[in-house]
Amino acid sequence: MRHDSYITKPVLYAPSGQGGKPNILNTDLYCFLTEEYSAGRNNMEVARELVQAGVKIIQYREKDKKQRAKYQECLEIRKITGPAGVTFIVNDDIEIARLVGADGVHLGQDDLPVQEARKLVGTSMIIGISTHSPQQAREAIAGGADYIGVGPIFKTFTKKDVCNPVGLDYLRWAVNHVNIPFVTIGGIKKHNLVEVKRNGAGCVGIVTEILGTSNIAKEIQALRDLIRQARTQV
Repeated sequence: MRHDSYITKPVLYAPSGQGGKPNILNTDLYCFLTEEYSAGRNNMEVARELVQAGVKIIQYREKDKKQRAKYQECLEIRKITGPAGVTFIVNDDIEIARLVGADGVHLGQDDLPVQEARKLVGTSMIIGISTHSPQQAREAIAGGADYIGVGPIFKTFTKKDVCNPVGLDYLRWAVNHVNIPFVTIGGIKKHNLVEVKRNGAGCVGIVTEILGTSNIAKEIQALRDLIRQARTQV
């Protein structure tokens, strides 16, 4: 079965009151900042390398740091991403996202409902929601999410409270039923990236495969080569 919606997937759904935001996931890689997996580099160093490598969307994901430290880091990362036109998303923390002028916030299933988060961030800020099932996807869309995360596709160790893998079946369901942008995430690495793309994934979230390498730009190029390979073999 041909799954080519990742090549020209239209944005069919704009949440009411959102002004029809453009598809912020109209790019290949959704990258992360989390020092635990960054091979000794700090988040600002990694942010600079990601921007220089042409990454267009970066999420700050630090769970255990003190609030002040996260705020100060996000201020610096906004200075790096802003002039470069890179979309900057803060994981979980609406307050910090607002204070530093981030482009958006990404929420989990145990965070505030989308409708309540929207009251705090207004109509211009992007809200992404992690989903692990068709029902959660429907609820996120109905609540006005600007995009959703679809996963974890494979087992992942970068989130300590993550659910069991949802597999490629949920990805295939999303390709055929989700009409807002979505990012495919969870345990995606070079050895399974082509398979994920062949099953219809557009924008793909990758953590350790990028952060753990000594040369981020070279690794991103290798991943993009695989993405092109997947397109030619569909």
